[in-house]
Amino acid sequence: MPASDHRLTTREMGQFVADGFLRFEAIVPQDLNERVIEELAARFPAQVAQLVGAPAPENAPREPESLTPLSRCYPPPSVLGEMLRLPRIQGILRSLVGDDPTFDHDFVHFLPARSTYGQQLHVDAIVDSQDPTFDVQLFYYPVEVRPGEGGTRFVPGSHLRYVRAEGVSRYQHIVGEEQFAGPAGTVLIAHHGLWHCGQPNPGDRDRWMYKIRLNPTVPQVRLWNLDDFEALHNGPSDHVFATVDPDSLAATFRKLRPWQKGHEGRIEQVARARLWRYLSGDAHYDVDYYLTRLERRAALVAPG
Repeated sequence: MPASDHRLTTREMGQFVADGFLRFEAIVPQDLNERVIEELAARFPAQVAQLVGAPAPENAPREPESLTPLSRCYPPPSVLGEMLRLPRIQGILRSLVGDDPTFDHDFVHFLPARSTYGQQLHVDAIVDSQDPTFDVQLFYYPVEVRPGEGGTRFVPGSHLRYVRAEGVSRYQHIVGEEQFAGPAGTVLIAHHGLWHCGQPNPGDRDRWMYKIRLNPTVPQVRLWNLDDFEALHNGPSDHVFATVDPDSLAATFRKLRPWQKGHEGRIEQVARARLWRYLSGDAHYDVDYYLTRLERRAALVAPG
């Protein structure tokens, strides 16, 4: 991929479909991280006031309104805007939701050192939607989060198990779940259905995280760099009971997370194949024939 093309590759898009997130370590420069924290500190009181229905503090920065194009959010001299306009960030977003997605909402997450506050496992503002289109949530960590400091907890691969917003709040210690830890300037980009929650901060440093949710405004079809598409996009002959290409997208979609084992994992393969059909524009794409089998059966049912 040319150095000037900051879009995702087909391999990365396949991993996003399988896991529901991608991780990019330290892609925001340190000087920008430090300046961002100052802006987050100014925005945080206003967002908290809004949540509890209180008036915003005087001289609080103006928050973007929902349905505003991202290009019009955080104009200069905003440091958050500077971060969101980094070529690498723009390339990632363009690959998933197009050139100028719509601002849905954002929030500044702040936990002081040794804070005991934590969230329940949840998904953001989704109510059993099985539309293949999706929003993305960008989680940006301007400060280092060390192991054991209670970084964001999330369940890889959960994004295609559609649930109500807090329908998974009672679940704890899910096998294969992760807690974010990483260097300052790291970004996680997630499908809106990924199960996640904020954790208490037992560390000795204040913790900041900025989250923004974005809506697509164009069909999310082949928006990424397609240089490796033909090499990875497999046909129906790539089948677990026939000839398997270990480098194909089907091989990526067969790899299951620990909580998806056994025949239950085929639910994930079907869901991943459906999502890849939408993204790739290939209405007949499949992984090991499961989705095709369901469709062929349905076609045999007489109308009426």
